[in-house]
Amino acid sequence: QVQLVESGGGSVQPGGSLRLSCAASGSIFVLGVMGWYRQAPGKQREFVASIFSTGSTDYADSVKGRFTISRDNAKNTIYLQMNSLKPEDTAVYYCNADLKTTLHSSYQVYWAEGTLVTVSS
Repeated sequence: QVQLVESGGGSVQPGGSLRLSCAASGSIFVLGVMGWYRQAPGKQREFVASIFSTGSTDYADSVKGRFTISRDNAKNTIYLQMNSLKPEDTAVYYCNADLKTTLHSSYQVYWAEGTLVTVSS
């Protein structure tokens, strides 16, 4: 019953900006770390950024200084502000979340379906 819904993907020119959103809903008892991954055609899925409930963050070196991850705990939502976009950023972006559905359940990672970001002239 847990659902992760992404929005904000699309096409932009190099140097442009986009903001992705990912909202978690359903049977969520505890929502832990959430993050973003991406996968370009023919490439492995790679880590982009993550954020803990405290607000502490991690970034891949390739996006550091250009991307910003943030979190709204009240809405169970994370965001990825992407600035100074490059063609190399073109990929399907996947949101994920580590969460418990009940007090006694185990933590489990859930994935969104992915949203396409295309950066080209």
